[in-house]
Parts: sequence; structure tokens; C-alpha cells
Amino acid sequence: MRSMNRCRHPDHPHCTVWVMPGETACAHGHAQPADAHSAAAPAPALPVPPAPHPSGPATPAAVGDAVSLQRPQLHISGFDPRAAGGRQAIKLELRGMPMDCAPEVRMLVRSGLRLQDGDSHVFRRTARGDWRPVFLEFSSRGLEHGQYRIEIELHSRHPQRPQLPQWPGASRTWTCSPVILVPRPDATLGDIHQTFLATHKNVRVSADDAGIARVQAPGGGRVDIDVSARNASIAQLNLGEAGGKIDLGFSTIAWDEDLIEIDVPPATQAHPCPASTACLVHGEPDSARQRHLRVFALDECVLGRFEEFAPEADLLLAHYGEHGEDRSGLTRRLSGRHALIRQGRQGFEIEDVSRYGMLLDGAWPGKHTPVPLRLGMRIALTASIRGVAELEVTALLPHGVVLHRVDAGAQAEAFMILVPERDPGRALGTDVAGRCGAAMPPLFHRDGGFWHRDPVTGADTPLAPGTGLDRLRGCGQRGRFAAQAYPEARNRASLEARVPVPVPCAGAQPRALSSWR
Repeated sequence: MRSMNRCRHPDHPHCTVWVMPGETACAHGHAQPADAHSAAAPAPALPVPPAPHPSGPATPAAVGDAVSLQRPQLHISGFDPRAAGGRQAIKLELRGMPMDCAPEVRMLVRSGLRLQDGDSHVFRRTARGDWRPVFLEFSSRGLEHGQYRIEIELHSRHPQRPQLPQWPGASRTWTCSPVILVPRPDATLGDIHQTFLATHKNVRVSADDAGIARVQAPGGGRVDIDVSARNASIAQLNLGEAGGKIDLGFSTIAWDEDLIEIDVPPATQAHPCPASTACLVHGEPDSARQRHLRVFALDECVLGRFEEFAPEADLLLAHYGEHGEDRSGLTRRLSGRHALIRQGRQGFEIEDVSRYGMLLDGAWPGKHTPVPLRLGMRIALTASIRGVAELEVTALLPHGVVLHRVDAGAQAEAFMILVPERDPGRALGTDVAGRCGAAMPPLFHRDGGFWHRDPVTGADTPLAPGTGLDRLRGCGQRGRFAAQAYPEARNRASLEARVPVPVPCAGAQPRALSSWR
């Protein structure tokens, strides 16, 4: 007679589900290896999806033919409740993710615990097709004992692929809510075991009222057993025929959290010019407009030194002196990766990651310390030398932030950083400060490209190199749209190595580089 076995999938050693004899998968969808009893009459082979290609996402045909055998799960390991009150770190791993995921999956975290490295992390897919783990560090010092929920959101977004029916995996979102126990400071190991560790046992046997409970350990693998006997009951535990020493101890805790996918409705139309960076070039700039309005639609925008060859940043800055732009000299006092701007839980924030420092309203915030942006904030790069590059926050929108230069390059360029794939709705154009912020055109990013929304009629116009900007409110006269952030750069191909290259636009007209100057 054949007995039940626990889940034996090699990639899910912590699955605690038991499998009936002859079943090919557990209740969580983990495929089970064939045993010796079923060798004579093998079960029909389950379809196995092909491994994801390391170079990028799967094609539409591969996505349609693939069969998902596993549920997406977030594997959490390394949690030790005995470290309560101090610094703790848990290891997060993605398992069973669909093949059409983007190579990078962004994770947003929110919790009552004190997170150490911010609330934004990134999972990256390796060349083997699995995912690099992410370590989440937090502290419970000074917090009340009890259970704390960690809200996790996972976002998979292909920056150059529109959300269309033939591309069902262009934008996907998953959520889960693991619970972390913070025990009392005076709790013993036995208390922790009774309140938390016992709930993670594979087998629990209880005998009450003069009952008899017998447990025999199954062959192979590791089994956690919790046995309790009360009221003159008898509990017998047999760990095998061979004698020897049995090690009992308390280890760290690991478990799997099922990821719940949120349905994202597909877009109804494709953008004629998909792009994540762009530039509005004004042929005759006035006092309220700059010659170049550089627009970025990125989850995290990197500010850094202007380099024509292999730049490390997205938003490139150079020093402006009395004779104009100077890409040497004081520009070398900017780091290749000087600061980061991203949207956090409390709005847009900036973080110093440079070696030369950064001043916010004249004060250094500290390295790797995110600071929320506010209207009118002055951003000085660097901290040791004044006047290298200075920016001011002139508009805070629900879907973006606008920065103007307040140094000698004030008439040369301004910057707009938008949240990708975010339609602000009726809130577009609110929360501006000063004349410069109010003069910005109402732009947003959706369906893989940039759009202009008329503030009077509410009509949306996709932006492409062939679009006439003089017909759009707020864009000024003699303006042109370019699908690159720095169209005037001499070595544009090298700059596009850092910035994603967009798909060729419909109606684009090739122009000489001198025409953009």
C-alpha cells in the first residue's frame, strides 16, 4: 500500500502540501517527479514551457503557446524572530514567474517596520532564466511587539512594448502581504516556538483525553513535526530503525507567498512614436521657455555628468559659464551618477549617490538618504563648489516633476521627469510654482510614448517628429519634437546606448544635426 508524500518539487523545498499517491502535481501546482511505483505505467507527460531567452522577453507566439505550470510565488527566507529589536535581513526570491516578464521587475515595499534601503528594489533576470534575489533589511527597534504586515507590489513593464492584445505581458502587476512577527523583548525561545514556529510545521499530531498518537518519519527529505499530548495521552515518535543522535534546534524561517496578479486593462491604441525620452526644441525661445525641454519617462532618473561617450546617467548636466556651455573644467566636478530622482510612497524624492555631494536648499542631506522634493527646492551640484549646476523644482505634478536651471544655463534647457504609463486625468497642470512652471506644456506618458493634452478641450495628441507643435497649447511657436533627449549631441549613438532606443516613428523626417542647434 502506497502512502502520501509531501511535495518533492526541487525548486520548492519549503512547500508543505501533501500529495496523494498517483497525483502529478500538488495543490500549489508544483509538478511531482515520477516514483518507482509509476515507472511501469508512466503518466502522460506534462507540457513544459520553454526557458526564457536571456536577451529579452518572449515573442507573442511563444507567449501564446506556453503553458504555465506554477503559480508565481515570492520565496522568503532567512527570517529569525530572535533578532527582534535589532537589524534584520530577509532574502526574497521570485519563483514561477511567467515567461513574458520584463528583464527587470520593480518591487515597491511598504510596512510599519523601519526599512533600511528605501521602498524601491529591482529583481533582475539572469542569463540562466532565474532571478537574482533581493535582500530586504529592516529594524524593529523601539516598535511594539506583535505582527507587522509588509505590503509588496511587483511591476513588470516593457519600456519599448505597447500594451496591445498581441503583447499581453507588456505591463503586469502582482501583490502579496507577508506578515512578520516581532516578539516581546523578554520572550524565550520556547515562547517564539509556540507562537510562531509551530505554525510552519509540516506535520502536527495532537492527542487529547487519553488518546494515543503515533508518528513515523517518512523516508527521504526533511520533515518538521510538532507533537503534543494532553490529559494523560500518549504520543509515540519513531524516527527510524537505526539509532543515533538526534539534533533538535531552532533555525531561521522560510516560506512561500503566493503572488496575486492585478488585472491591467490593455490600451486601445498604439502610440505612433514609442519613446521613453524626448526633447522639445524651440527655434525662438522667449523669457518663459528654454531652447531645449528634455523629457524623461523613467521609473528612476539618474542625474549625472554630461559625457558624449558611454554616459552613466539619463539626465546629463554640464557647467555653464560666461561663454556658454563648458563640458570640461567644472563639469568634471559632477559624478557620472550624481543623484537619483524617483517616485516613492510620499511623492517624488531625490537621493545623493555621488562622491562630490549635493546641497538641498543649502544643506547636505547625506549620502544614500532619500529626501522628498518640494516646490521651490534648490538643488546644487556639487556640495564643495557652488555654481557648477543648480536646479530648482518649479512644478510638482501627480505624474511628474519639472526642474529649471537657475544658473548660467537657465535659457538653455529645462527638464521634465514623468512617471511612465501614467495618465494624470483631470489633475494635469496643477501644483506649479512661478512663471516657469506654469509655462510648461501639459505632457504625459502613455501607451509607450508621449502625449499632449489640451487644457481647454481635453483632446490628447500623440507626439512624434512630424507633429506640428505650433497647433498645441503651451508648446510655443517654431517648436519641434525629437524622440531623443539630446538631439543636438554630436555622438548621438553613444548617448542612446544609455537611453533606450525608440522604435522608428511614423512620419519622422530625417534632419541634419545642425538643424537642431
